[in-house]
Amino acid sequence: MPYAQSFTLKISIPIFISFFVLAGGCKNKTSATNNNVIPPITSTTSVLGYNLLPKICGIWNGAVTSTTPLGNYPVWIVDFRPISPSQVSAKNELDTANSIFMSFFIVYDSSQYKLALRNGGSFAGMVRVAYAVCDSVTESSSYSYYRFVDFIKGDKRDIIEVSFYNDSLHIKAFTNVNNTLPAATQVHMDWHAVIQDTTSYQPAKAALLFPQKTLVKNFSNTFTGDVETVFYTYTGDPYPESAQPYLGQSTLSYTVAGVPAIPSGARVYLIATTQPLISGTGISTAGLDTRSRYVILSSPDTSFTFNYMHPGSYYLYAFYDANGDGIPDSGDYVSTANTAFTLAPLGTVSASTQINYVIP
Repeated sequence: MPYAQSFTLKISIPIFISFFVLAGGCKNKTSATNNNVIPPITSTTSVLGYNLLPKICGIWNGAVTSTTPLGNYPVWIVDFRPISPSQVSAKNELDTANSIFMSFFIVYDSSQYKLALRNGGSFAGMVRVAYAVCDSVTESSSYSYYRFVDFIKGDKRDIIEVSFYNDSLHIKAFTNVNNTLPAATQVHMDWHAVIQDTTSYQPAKAALLFPQKTLVKNFSNTFTGDVETVFYTYTGDPYPESAQPYLGQSTLSYTVAGVPAIPSGARVYLIATTQPLISGTGISTAGLDTRSRYVILSSPDTSFTFNYMHPGSYYLYAFYDANGDGIPDSGDYVSTANTAFTLAPLGTVSASTQINYVIP
């Protein structure tokens, strides 16, 4: 079985966490109550940035350049799907200490309906949550541009630019380096991605009647009294992961049979795709393009729970990365079955695959 053929799987979640969650002053967030009356939102209401929602849906893959200590990565895969009529999300993780959940959704802020961005999770076990709001839009038939900035400090704190060119996505983030610069001028990351799959999100689109103009959060006075909208605690988070709709939880695992024992401390990858990866005696290119969630486990750990996971049909795979290069190649152990599982909206599911083959 020619597993060593073009199965590039350079896992790049750490850079994802480092560049997309822009660091800020460490503080606790106190929750606020939004009781003010706001105008109703209808299909004709102007929502700044609204057209980004359908554009960003899909599985994207591309190279990252970064000024962070983690450096550059040739591959970064993100699976954006609708989770409500007016919200899109994605979650990724590297291991139990590193994960990131991000989402675009409609808010009401400063007497206007706008698109907002939430990105939060943990990096090396440290909690980080950041909120940004759309403040600038340029749209044409071949190009779209959306700029997001800190709710309070605006472009003096951080800037995230999201651009679309046909089948390409470009996200570029700027930072003020923890408030050491007068404005967000230093490039923090630069990601150029190409769409890999537009089929995986279609069931959610149909089920949720996505997209629609509906209010997700009223942020009129949520951040009153805050210095900026970057936080290092989940306490009082105005839209925590636990409050996200539609998403479910998958506990995935692997066993080992017919191959030598996996050494303690070795890296084992669990990978969930939305199309079968194994075709005959080789790798399916179409399946490879639909990698949705993946994690690195340290042997003897054999199980991981993917929370806030998109409902849908998946296939589970595992491989022991003997040489540590992040690619299934000669000497690595792999699973050879298309292990299928289905996650229902707000549901839970378990699945296990078997590592049973050594790549020659």
